[in-house]
Amino acid sequence: MNILISGGSGFLGSAFSKEIISRYENKKEQIKITWLTRDKSQQHPADVNMMTYDELATSDKSFDVIINLAGAGIADSRWSDERKEQLMASRVKPTESLLEFIARSRVKPKLMLSGSAIGWYGTQGDTPLTERSDYEIDFSHKLCDEWEKLALKAADYGVPVAIVRTGVVMHPEGGMIGKLLLPFKFGVGGQLADGKQIMSWISREDWVGAAIFIIQKHLAETSEKQVTPNNELKTTNDTPAVVYNLTAPNPVTNHKFTKAMGAWLHRPTIFTLPEFLLKLMFGEMSTLLIDGQKVLPEALLEAGYEFKYTNIQQALEEQST
Repeated sequence: MNILISGGSGFLGSAFSKEIISRYENKKEQIKITWLTRDKSQQHPADVNMMTYDELATSDKSFDVIINLAGAGIADSRWSDERKEQLMASRVKPTESLLEFIARSRVKPKLMLSGSAIGWYGTQGDTPLTERSDYEIDFSHKLCDEWEKLALKAADYGVPVAIVRTGVVMHPEGGMIGKLLLPFKFGVGGQLADGKQIMSWISREDWVGAAIFIIQKHLAETSEKQVTPNNELKTTNDTPAVVYNLTAPNPVTNHKFTKAMGAWLHRPTIFTLPEFLLKLMFGEMSTLLIDGQKVLPEALLEAGYEFKYTNIQQALEEQST
């Protein structure tokens, strides 16, 4: 199986590559991973191939699966107008390049798995949200929606699409945990605002496991359309397209998450960052920290995926060993 990944060197793409190569190591079917990159000299594992976007533009190679994860981190800096444009362009341009490749490919991929985020649902407090739920309009929704709509165009060329709306990914090596480790280790970590906002999280191991599960499930169903009506998306033809929430079944409040972090690191959590200070520090981006989302993985559970981590304390402790 040949897999092309945009964003392969990132926090999720690199972990996915390592895990799927490991799973297929002693199997009859071989796995080949190619990372799409701007810079071929970028450090990468020996068992991963590299391809530039310029090479993709003229390539006649075929891939069984395309995974589209490239995009600047939404929480890496304040949302100035310029930053918003960067966030959009960093997702749109790689996706457009992949669509151009798909359009002229003689042998089409069997699946395109494309990234998104639970930000698609917008700010909805503690309302339970599944793949069938509607959205509220804010910048996070607009960003995710543009990305999803563009990725769905792969279906116009007969390529099935699976959209994965990712929650807050938990792992000590990066993501949200990586940003919070230092203040917590120094004993100045604490809850954000009133701590009541819901955090829809997922361990990185489960994100990788779920992505592999989705790919294997859809490849097994290539011969006929078998999608769950609860998570089916509309396309311009009969090509299947589905969406999955990649979140653990048990969202937690920010207060509970803070206590779990403190217990894991054996540090106090007596400090609180008030809402006004978060708004002053981060501007519009503070909505990611202040406003909660209770997003549930209904489609993933119905499809039969079994989570390794449903308890956030366990996820923090075991992934760090």
